Formats: sequence, structure tokens, C-alpha cells
Amino acid sequence: MEDTEQNIFLTEPVSAEEKGSRLDKYLASVVPGMSRSRIQNLIENGCVSCDDDIISDNSFKVKLEDVYQIFIPEAEEADPEPENIPLNVVYEDKDLIVVNKPAGMTVHPAPGAYHGTLVNALLYHCRDNLSGIGGVKRPGIVHRIDKDTSGLLVVAKNDAAHRGLSEQFFEHTIERTYFAVVYGVPNPMSGQIDANIGRSPYDRKKMAILQGKGKHAVTHYKTLKNFGGAASLIQCNLETGRTHQIRVHMSSIGCNLIGDQVYSKAKKSSLRFADDDIKNYVNGFPRQALHAASLGFIHPVTAEKLQFSSDLPADIQELLDKLVF
Repeated sequence: MEDTEQNIFLTEPVSAEEKGSRLDKYLASVVPGMSRSRIQNLIENGCVSCDDDIISDNSFKVKLEDVYQIFIPEAEEADPEPENIPLNVVYEDKDLIVVNKPAGMTVHPAPGAYHGTLVNALLYHCRDNLSGIGGVKRPGIVHRIDKDTSGLLVVAKNDAAHRGLSEQFFEHTIERTYFAVVYGVPNPMSGQIDANIGRSPYDRKKMAILQGKGKHAVTHYKTLKNFGGAASLIQCNLETGRTHQIRVHMSSIGCNLIGDQVYSKAKKSSLRFADDDIKNYVNGFPRQALHAASLGFIHPVTAEKLQFSSDLPADIQELLDKLVF
């Protein structure tokens, strides 16, 4: 399945017959018109990912039902340039950097967003001290959060840190806590959502709950505040890290994220206890109300346990203030 507008190729889910194949060999067999050496080059340059986890090992064994995303750069595309963009640095040492990404910033360059990205800012901030294993387009990037999601992100500054962090993300041992503001109130108010997520069969740019297919996905949630039954502040802890996991899982229980333009377009709360100004403000919130509030992992070089937290950004705090009526 190819998305020519985005220069991205999405594979079909890996079949039982293909399971265990080398990644480079498998991709060369399913990507039309591309040699194995070209595939190997793309893998080594960080252009292949699965569920937002970059895979840079050609000998990686593909797994059943995995869907791989291959970013195929334009031949004439320039390498990302360092740009003097302010960064909110939460922590930094010689091996890694943790930043608090603002909403609206794309993580790495892609068609239509070659400038103003986190990678452009990192290239300027870190100079030559940034891992190359992620490829020239996304150096040091081992995970990402959506453009319109704010919060914490860790970036590798050398290959050892990149490998160690990538392994922790792949094994789902990274601690990640998100705060989300949703329409309605979950029933029950706390619990676990265990539902596979994969590409929607109706819209390949969206993710969906898939019965018997897709990737195993688990979200633990609890309601922190109930705003008169009209909206809630939810804490979500990820056991797995699938694309759009919180947005899809919360939508599946009838609690779409406020401001989500992909999964909540037709979902507008009555906000029956609010006046029209508040309803219009909430229903017009310009981005998904989702913030990556904490991040914990083992330092890939020193083996120290690191834990970071980030306060709610001003726009989500203002949203919560509006909901106190």
C-alpha cells in the first residue's frame, strides 16, 4: 500500500509464511521496483519503522502481523539543516537529551514539513553530537509523539544510547504517562483497555480497533476529574506504544479526545451544564488535548533509572479552567 503524496510505503501485515524473514529480504520482496541494496540503505538510514519504533538492523526478524512503514525520500531532497529554534530541554548529558516538545512541532522532516521540526532544532542545539544511527532525516530519534501532542521526548546523542533506548522501546519497558481531556466520562471510571490496533481497512491514514488482527495494545486509564459528566481529565499509562493508541482506545469507549480532528470530528459533547461560550471554546479546541506528562527509563549507558515530568501546557490548563463551571 503506497501513499505517494507522503512518499511513504506501508506493507501489508506480515503473514505466517513470511514471519521470521530478515527485514531487508522481506521488504525487498514486497516493495515494488526497489532493490535489496536500496532497501538496506533505507533501513540503515532510519527510514523504516514499525509502530513508530525505528528499525535500523537489516537482519531484524519480521514478526507476524507487523506492518512496516518505509519513508522513501525524494532524490533531490536536501538533508535537514540546523535551525536556531528554541528547545525546552528538561535533561541533557553526553549520551541523550530529553525535551519538552510543544504542540504544533513535527518531530522529523517529512514532505510538507522540511523546516521547523524537532530534528532541525536538535541539529543546531547538539551540533555534531547527535546519533547518526537514526538516519540523516531523523538523527537520534528513537520514538515520536504526534505533531499536535505536547510533552516529553528522549533523543539519543550517540549510537550506544540509540541502541539501548531503541531496545527499551521495543521491549515496552519505557514508562510513559499521558494526560488527556475527553468528552464524557469513562464507564468504569478506571480500568484497562486491551484491544488490538492496526491500520483502518477503510482509511489507511487512520488507526482502528481490529478484532483478531493488528498489534496487541494495552492502555491503563483512570479518571482524575469529572466535569459534570460532560468531560473528564484522564490519566493514561501505556503498556504498549502503538500509533495513536490513546486516541483510538479512548474513542473505542466513547470518550473521544477534545480537539482531535481525526477521531472526534463528528463527536461533540452537549456540555449540558455549560453556556454557549464554553461549548464553543471546547468544541473549537485546535488540537487533541493530549500531553506526554512523564517519561521514565534506564539510562542506556550508565544504567541509572531516570524519571522526568512535565506540567500541563497553558492551552490544556486553560481548557480545564473553562470546564470548571
